[in-house]
Amino acid sequence: MEDEASTTEHRDLVQRTEHRDLVQSTEHRDLVQSTEHRDLVQSTDHRDLIQRTDHRDLIQRTDHRDLIQSTDHRDLVQSTEHRDLIQRTDHRDLIQRTDHRDLIQRTDHRDLIQSTDHRDPETDHRQSGRGSDDISGAELRNDSDEAPRLWNKQLQKLKSQIVTELQVQLSDIVERVLSESLPASSQIQPHQNGKTAPVARTERKDVGKVFMHRMSLLDELFEISHIRTIYHMFLAIFLLFSASTLIVDYLEHGRLVLEFDLLFYAFGQLSTVTWAWTLMFLYTLLVPYQLLVSWGSLYHASTSKLPLSLGFGLVLFALQSCVLGLFPVYVVVHNQLPPASRFIVILEQIRFLMKTYSFIRESVPLIISSPGKEGENPRFPTLSSYSYFLFCPTLIYRESYPRNNHIRWNYVGVTIVKLFVCLFYGYYILERLCVPVFKPDTNQSFSKRSMVLCIFHSIFPGTMLLLLCFFAFLHCWLNLFAELLRFADRMFYKDWWNSYSFANYYRTWNVVVHDFLYYYGYRDFLWLSRRKFRTAAMLSVFMVSAFVHEYALGMGFGFFYPVMFFLFAIFGVLFNFAMNDKRQSPVCNVLMWTSLFLGQGVQVCLYCQEWYAQINCPPKGDSFMELVTPRSWSCTYYK
Repeated sequence: MEDEASTTEHRDLVQRTEHRDLVQSTEHRDLVQSTEHRDLVQSTDHRDLIQRTDHRDLIQRTDHRDLIQSTDHRDLVQSTEHRDLIQRTDHRDLIQRTDHRDLIQRTDHRDLIQSTDHRDPETDHRQSGRGSDDISGAELRNDSDEAPRLWNKQLQKLKSQIVTELQVQLSDIVERVLSESLPASSQIQPHQNGKTAPVARTERKDVGKVFMHRMSLLDELFEISHIRTIYHMFLAIFLLFSASTLIVDYLEHGRLVLEFDLLFYAFGQLSTVTWAWTLMFLYTLLVPYQLLVSWGSLYHASTSKLPLSLGFGLVLFALQSCVLGLFPVYVVVHNQLPPASRFIVILEQIRFLMKTYSFIRESVPLIISSPGKEGENPRFPTLSSYSYFLFCPTLIYRESYPRNNHIRWNYVGVTIVKLFVCLFYGYYILERLCVPVFKPDTNQSFSKRSMVLCIFHSIFPGTMLLLLCFFAFLHCWLNLFAELLRFADRMFYKDWWNSYSFANYYRTWNVVVHDFLYYYGYRDFLWLSRRKFRTAAMLSVFMVSAFVHEYALGMGFGFFYPVMFFLFAIFGVLFNFAMNDKRQSPVCNVLMWTSLFLGQGVQVCLYCQEWYAQINCPPKGDSFMELVTPRSWSCTYYK
């Protein structure tokens, strides 16, 4: 019995021991499972952390790549600006247009960077969040939202730096373009701290005019449809003039009159003009050049440099006075050339004189400063460069000029057609608006009433002739020769129509003549006076310009009537001081145009009256007073 009880107790003890071992093994297994679960969670968290780290690195690499692209884009824009600025004609307006275009490109590029920065983190987050739990996905979304905000702040700083440096970069581009056109010795100057800096504007002017690739302003403006419409309006007026002339002639004569008597009369005796021009051209091409070469060959070897220079200078002055001074006047007066033929001879006379002066003025200092090697002559300008200068549309001599690669023959043909249209346009203006008014059957002596009416009747044709002469000569004629000679600098005029002062108008109306007067008149006067008497220098330039203008008109019309001289030398000087560059009000532009209109009306009225007075009341003697007294003041005739 006792044995059975002990056996039962032993069995119960074994069962309890096995149960305890089973519980322990179960707990151990649960502990292992929990440990494995915790390790799995830790590895999952570690993997998520690695994914987030890789995601941030990917964002950094993406932003860094975009930043590099932005930097490369900015460098490309700068190089594009540099190339475009070298090739284009108006540099203030050109820089503004380039600035605007490049700023838009940079803005678009920065917007692209922002959109890329916002898009890439979300895309990478979706890719890295696959297979993760909800808690890790929420943390990853929070980190991915925070990273773009941090990098956006850095991009904002970068954009602010780009904007602040934009103007500095553009100014550096301008300095580099201009400095490449200057001699190496005058490009840079040292600072006190040892660095280098571009030459100042006031010092750069000492090297003279810098030629560069530039288009004419009207050629650029005609690419705008609004400006082309204004051009088309003038063409429509031309068509109306032509139609009205034909209709009136048909109604008066019963047939179409296409004789153009006024044109044939104005351009009469062209054979005389041709041989006179040929003689002046051959003299200008050969004689001054040969005298310069002869003087330069003897100058450095001579012990009496001043007498040698004075001797050659007097010989050149005498030849210039005879061939380019008296000879054209003799041809015009002796042959009684008509007006247009007179103007051809006289204007070519003035052009050859200015070309010769510029050639001597630019070549002599170079020969003096470069004696050459011992036993050798100094380097002289080539005859080919001088002959090219005689035809190219500039009055400033250089050994070489910027040239285009080819001739646009289509542009040449269109320009020739425009010249003929301008010629007939002027004919119709004179035929329809001037001749019927100033060629009456009777003429009364001078009176205030008739003068006032005449001036206001002449404002419209005078304004049309002003604009026509500007377009025909300063745009069409000069661009025609520039294209045929592949001359690249086409800045023959600037935006004179936007002038707020007469000082700016004089500088921008005719850049070709203004450059000559500025460099060889105004600046040389200041050099001789050691930069004193600036007002005297300006007044002397005005007087010379007024005298030359009056000489051309007097010889062209065949009578002395100093209307242009008084308008230029008196009213022009007064307006130059009264309406200076400090006044920038639109009212000043209105006053400038009003003065131009009124001045053109005065000139057309007085010159047309004097023209018909000289025909109907010719001088009765050859005295000096008969020659200088206007006939229109006392002429009275009846037909």
